[in-house]
Amino acid sequence: MIIDIHGHYTTEPAQLHAFRDKQLASLADPARKPSPDLGISDEELVKSVQPQLKLQRDRGSDLTIFSPRASGMGHHVGNEAIGHAWSRASNDLIHRVCTLLPDNFAAVGQLPQFPGAPIENCIPELERIVRDCGFVGVNLNPDPSGGYWKVPPLTDRYWYPIYEKLVELEVPAMIHVTGSCNPAVHFTGAHYINGDTTAFMQLLQGDLFRDFPALKFVIPHGGGAVPFHWGRYRGIAQDMKKPLLGEHLLKNVFFDTCVYHLPGMECMAKVIPVDNILFASELLGAVKGIDPETGHHYDDTKRYIDQLKTLSDADRQKIFEGNARRVYPRLDAQIKARGKAGKAKATA
Repeated sequence: MIIDIHGHYTTEPAQLHAFRDKQLASLADPARKPSPDLGISDEELVKSVQPQLKLQRDRGSDLTIFSPRASGMGHHVGNEAIGHAWSRASNDLIHRVCTLLPDNFAAVGQLPQFPGAPIENCIPELERIVRDCGFVGVNLNPDPSGGYWKVPPLTDRYWYPIYEKLVELEVPAMIHVTGSCNPAVHFTGAHYINGDTTAFMQLLQGDLFRDFPALKFVIPHGGGAVPFHWGRYRGIAQDMKKPLLGEHLLKNVFFDTCVYHLPGMECMAKVIPVDNILFASELLGAVKGIDPETGHHYDDTKRYIDQLKTLSDADRQKIFEGNARRVYPRLDAQIKARGKAGKAKATA
């Protein structure tokens, strides 16, 4: 089985966007507050994910871990109450898609974070989506201010209540920012990569996993700048009198393969242990075009892994399947319980 751990719902039905527009309009006119019923049929949902299903077939993946559009999480938009309603609506659609197509998608949710709000306020939604809806993980935004970094670092006790719940529920968090409202910081080209890199550096500086040895984080987009500057981070850790990175972080921190050229993937595979690499493409994500140098889509990341000559068959099995099932234990349980049923539902 080939598991893509990083997919976003970027082909949502128009009704979801209309709901969001009405939400934001209600800030000025409460009478425009939308109904929680989006009016989206099961048939519309299945039709909306046909592009993802086609890419699964064409590129040879089996299952995508599926979450709401990252740039659309918009934790810095509106107010906290609007954020809670938006997260619930977005997560409910993910739940429905994954229920309709359980052999193609597994659910990961967004949290109703808001700048300045206690992180504890996200716990009810986290419990709901995991306990009631069968989600296997969440996206955790280290910068809900949208590019201005107004919250404490991930090692601060501000975050501890959500970490305690993640450990209790046995779900990992992907560290994923949302859109940027800072005009100097492009969202997919700068803010995303900066978020990944900053999160790693925050974790390096602290001792979070001494308090939470069972907590698991996935840093997406290949870890941002981390693999390319691995020597820098090893040296900084050494200067800070921290343990070696393998002991300090790599029992708890993992990286996905949303890296869009072969040289970048080769670098990642050379410096990051294979046990810490999880296959991902972010399909229908930030980069959808065709590379004129190769004639293939930039985000067809399986092709790059297939070309890595240093990997053994056992290494590839870990990257494509084994590591994901280890890092996402609820996903592993779902796969074991479900078997291979569900493919027949994948056509609209």
